[in-house]
Amino acid sequence: MQFGRTYEEFEVGATYKHWPGKTVTEYDDHLFCLLTMNHHPLHMDTNYAEKTTDFGKNVVVGNYIYSLLLGMSVPDISGKAIANLEIESLKHVAPTFHGDTLYGQTTVLDKWPSKSKNDRGIVHVETKGYKQDGTLVCVFRRKVMVPTETYIKERGGEQPGRPELREQEK
Repeated sequence: MQFGRTYEEFEVGATYKHWPGKTVTEYDDHLFCLLTMNHHPLHMDTNYAEKTTDFGKNVVVGNYIYSLLLGMSVPDISGKAIANLEIESLKHVAPTFHGDTLYGQTTVLDKWPSKSKNDRGIVHVETKGYKQDGTLVCVFRRKVMVPTETYIKERGGEQPGRPELREQEK
């Protein structure tokens, strides 16, 4: 199973479609709101959302949508990352509701070698999230520092620090 990429493996213009999607439940939304102390009634109070908003129902908190899409991209984009350097932009384009299923895809916009260390590079990507009907809901751009193949080899290969299975003697 692929878990991220080295600098050499990224191609400008490549698009990675993240799989599987995730159906957002009311529980997901409420838990994220509680964990982050976002108690806005638009996300937590059905009566409020139905009677006083243009949406007529609860809207899933945007930072959860962003976090979910970021997480979906890890196996394709940042699984080997040294660091996420910058979130350049974040746009919530359309609302997501309980029961919607989200999908994501990321396009490589640019890449360049690190100026300070020759064993890593920077990859500039744009991730788009959309619902089951194809509606675009979120777009963000970020810069990720990723290792080169040399970096990976010098630090123990693809799964550094993973212990070997030791069978117990009988």
